[in-house]
Amino acid sequence: MTDALPSLPESWKETRLDRVATVNARIGWKALTAAEYQSDGYAFLATPNIKRSEIDYTNVNYISEYRYNESPELMLQVGDVLLAKDGNTLGIANIVRHVPRATTVNGSIAVLRPFDMEPGFLRYVIQSSFIQGHIQSVKDGMGVPHLFQRDIKRFPLPSPPRGEQRRIVDFLDAETARIDSLAAARERQVHLVTSRLDALAKRDTGRIFAQQTAECPDDWEILPLRRIIRKVKTGSTPSESNPDPWVKEANRDAIPWYGPSSFAGLMQLGVAVKHLPRSAATERMVPLFPAKSVLIVGIGATAGKVAYLDHDASGNQQVTALVPEREVSGKFLAWQLWAATKELRALAPYTTLPIINNDFLKSFPVAMPPHDSQLAVAHRLDHAAERLSALRVAASQAAKLVQERRQALITAAVTGQFDVSTASGRNVTDGVLT
Repeated sequence: MTDALPSLPESWKETRLDRVATVNARIGWKALTAAEYQSDGYAFLATPNIKRSEIDYTNVNYISEYRYNESPELMLQVGDVLLAKDGNTLGIANIVRHVPRATTVNGSIAVLRPFDMEPGFLRYVIQSSFIQGHIQSVKDGMGVPHLFQRDIKRFPLPSPPRGEQRRIVDFLDAETARIDSLAAARERQVHLVTSRLDALAKRDTGRIFAQQTAECPDDWEILPLRRIIRKVKTGSTPSESNPDPWVKEANRDAIPWYGPSSFAGLMQLGVAVKHLPRSAATERMVPLFPAKSVLIVGIGATAGKVAYLDHDASGNQQVTALVPEREVSGKFLAWQLWAATKELRALAPYTTLPIINNDFLKSFPVAMPPHDSQLAVAHRLDHAAERLSALRVAASQAAKLVQERRQALITAAVTGQFDVSTASGRNVTDGVLT
């Protein structure tokens, strides 16, 4: 990647970021720790707060007046452009359109304050594929990528006349809003179908009976979980005293070892944390979770997540396996507990993090119909989940396409590849999410 800009119109100039804006940021925050955060005070933005189209001033941490006043150059003003300079959000940019309360930023965000360029134009240039590619070429850091201030200051920028900058900003504001509204409509569709599946699972698995919000049919029973399971097994980690037990590559003689990060949603399991030889379970280094068990995350931020196991496996201390009785459909039980995730989290003992321990699980009430009905319900919900999964895949592919076309439009506009006063942008964005 070179610093050469694409060919620009004759009336445009080439410049550098530090010639049109000040750049301020810091590494860390003068030994500020999370222990200093307050329940109210001065808003302290982090990178998640600038990821959306509008800056989020609500879900923020707060710092004291003393800490806020330490860095006047980082006190946000209308027209500032914020750039994520660290981590997996590297390169994300947003613009300060209003400041509802005194606000500053943490060490992962650079504050760009334009003095010779329209703020909106600078934000769009940073979002263009040219600058995003440049960021990837100059970023540093082996584990956590970051940008040095010196590299940010050297960003090569196109500089059209100010009037042209304003016309480009107005054009892109309108066109990107149209594109974003299409993407938002697809997100709402996925959310609606997910909500319908949740309601269907609550109804068909009998959660409405277990919660006593509807009358239980005569052929259903409300039972504590201990009555319908043979075993409850909590995962473990092999002892450090054992020789390295892990298998480097999965094979048919190995079993996956799951953790909370393996729970992929809709009762699906994703990538195992590691793999173990089957002998690790037979030698009782770890417990064996048999196929047709129900797995549940028992502690932590994802407590209550549920997955159905269709193969032998094991897991770490945060994962519990419920082994159902032979006349109980493991898939039906999994669907019911999936529908009860919020209940499990709300009712579980709670200190700093929710803990769904084995005694609590064994006493948790579940609704049980005849076995044939269990199989029919599980089959029906499986099909509904397949449709939702297909919709999510389509939505993800469409989102990727819309972002590519959005960036193509921005890049073409900020490098003068077409005249925005006569273009609609639709030749770039037509066909997206229709």
